[in-house]
Amino acid sequence: MSTREDGGMAAWSDWKQVEGEGLDDFAEIIYEKKQHLPSGGGIARVSLNKPDRMNTLTLATVDEMFRAFYDANHDPMTGVIVIAGKGRHFGAGGDVEWERWGLREAFYNRYPHNRLIRLSRKPVIAQVQGYCIAGHNHMAYCCDFTIAADDAVFGQAGPRVSSPADGFFVPYLTKVVGAKKAREMWMLCRKYKAEQALEMGLVNTVVALDELEAEVDRWCAELLEKSPGCLEVLKAAFDQEMEGYRESCATSAAMYPDWFDMPEGKEGGAAFLAKRRPDFWRLREREAGMRQALLDAYLADGAAPAAGE
Repeated sequence: MSTREDGGMAAWSDWKQVEGEGLDDFAEIIYEKKQHLPSGGGIARVSLNKPDRMNTLTLATVDEMFRAFYDANHDPMTGVIVIAGKGRHFGAGGDVEWERWGLREAFYNRYPHNRLIRLSRKPVIAQVQGYCIAGHNHMAYCCDFTIAADDAVFGQAGPRVSSPADGFFVPYLTKVVGAKKAREMWMLCRKYKAEQALEMGLVNTVVALDELEAEVDRWCAELLEKSPGCLEVLKAAFDQEMEGYRESCATSAAMYPDWFDMPEGKEGGAAFLAKRRPDFWRLREREAGMRQALLDAYLADGAAPAAGE
């Protein structure tokens, strides 16, 4: 077992890819563990591994993350889970091409990736560099800690690409950055640089990009010096914050049960793929005209009920 010193604070074994049934055939993530030699505890790292697609998410990604999280949470020698992204960016949200059909399954049949973090017994750290947008952004702020490189950029994109979102991870952001900033982030789809994110409380600390992994190691070392059982209880206690909110997709499914088959539901993704500005209000104008035409026809047919009926 080789060791290395991290700023004189901690000695670690090398990362080792996890092997075992269901854990060594991943196509979308890399799953590794290493040991903190002074304490004897270990950490697990789940790295999103599609750098050529900016680590975009599909349900296949979440399925693989589930297996890694399940293993890490059932390993008594693992004290912390790190979520990272390979390449220049942590991630740019859902794969828009996949979302054109796949979001139907995600909305009505499956579990969101944030639920893995919320139900994890072990503290979870997001290790963020480059873009941290949309699904990756709310995954990061749902983590117990977020460590950002100085090149990180955060933000949401749902309303820009006709991708509705609801459930615990939306209102939870008000607890992280405050109600006004949370609505600004979700409704305006603005982007925020790392220092802005630090100022609003979206991240715990910002370091130079070449110091990012070492900084995450330092935070992990501090956590591993504490009672793992106490940290598990504390994480569960803090995560009660999210238990009072509805699960994902319930509001969207109730308000717009046919969203993905409606023109507005298709327009954002189509515009993104075509690299053009979406034309939501032209669609709304046509819808208003059709509604009025239907009402006029109904009244012209004398179908309106008489007063008092």
